[in-house]
Amino acid sequence: MKIIHLLLVILLGALTISCGEGEGFSSAKPKSKGTIGEIVLAIDSTKWAGPVGEELRGIFMADIPGMLRSEPLFKVHRVDPRAMTRMLKMYTNLVFVTTFDDKKGGSQAINAQFTQESKDKAAADPSLYSLRMEDEFAQGQEVLYLYGNNEEELIANLKKHKDQLQNLFEVRERERLGKALFARLNAAAQKEANKTLGIEIMPPVSYQIAKIAPSFLWLRQPAGSDRRPDISVYYYETDYTNETQTFPENILSLRDSIAGQHIFADPEDLNSFMTSEKQIPPAFRNLVINDNFTVEIRGTWKTNNLSMGGTYLGYLMIDQKKGKLYYMEGFVYFPNELHGDALREIQTVLLNTNISWTESPGT
Repeated sequence: MKIIHLLLVILLGALTISCGEGEGFSSAKPKSKGTIGEIVLAIDSTKWAGPVGEELRGIFMADIPGMLRSEPLFKVHRVDPRAMTRMLKMYTNLVFVTTFDDKKGGSQAINAQFTQESKDKAAADPSLYSLRMEDEFAQGQEVLYLYGNNEEELIANLKKHKDQLQNLFEVRERERLGKALFARLNAAAQKEANKTLGIEIMPPVSYQIAKIAPSFLWLRQPAGSDRRPDISVYYYETDYTNETQTFPENILSLRDSIAGQHIFADPEDLNSFMTSEKQIPPAFRNLVINDNFTVEIRGTWKTNNLSMGGTYLGYLMIDQKKGKLYYMEGFVYFPNELHGDALREIQTVLLNTNISWTESPGT
């Protein structure tokens, strides 16, 4: 299949196009496969071992910040483009990487998908570096071509668009995960969040109410077995008075105050309250979500009596119209196991919170 024109090749995120046997969507294509966070990356082995591969690893295999141990953002499977079997082409997330000056077999297999006219257009405009194609080989699929006239140009574009490339797959994977998580919701927890905090939340049915207190709601999904993580999310509301509340040190103090008051490994042991692990500095990031200033915090936690520990992901959100500050967090207990998948689930749940919710008349 030829990629016909680079008039269709645009900067990442501006437009999505499809390519297939005919016009539009083909229902005859099989459904794509692959677990959440999994990416198949097709690139020549020599290029993968060099500077381009190093840049790609820094994008797709970057360490998740604030973790107990090193964990990559995505699970990347590198394959030789010449070995892309029909089964591999069925994966949900595919990334093809090449440069047009590369004469090695792996890159040539990808370059054969581009017409000479397309290559000429890329030569005339080095800012062109990516092409997104949905459902190219299977339904529900994201195929991304990353290319350059040479390695220098490709690396420059990868550096420039690192955040956009990460965000493309982060958002996509949260949307995929959300379809399963939000198929059935805990209506009682939703109602309690409306009543207690004045917010709208999307708790999966497996998330059960663990504790309710003034301005506080804690939901928990117990592990059930030692092969599954124990996941909790909690929500807290207070008055917003000034911007110093959004400073990192004050956010950390707030989370420790909330956890110290409400969250215990053993409610009968008042010394088992949760606190922040200070030896691994938390990572902070400023965002704007639904027009609300937000600070993301990622870090590790422990109980004061050192009986338990894990990782957490939190969001401090400000609703200036309501004059309210909301802190919501999810934390994981899963000893000696990876936490990345659980944190992606937590992020999916928390980012589907509407802090500006107002009760409709007659509700």
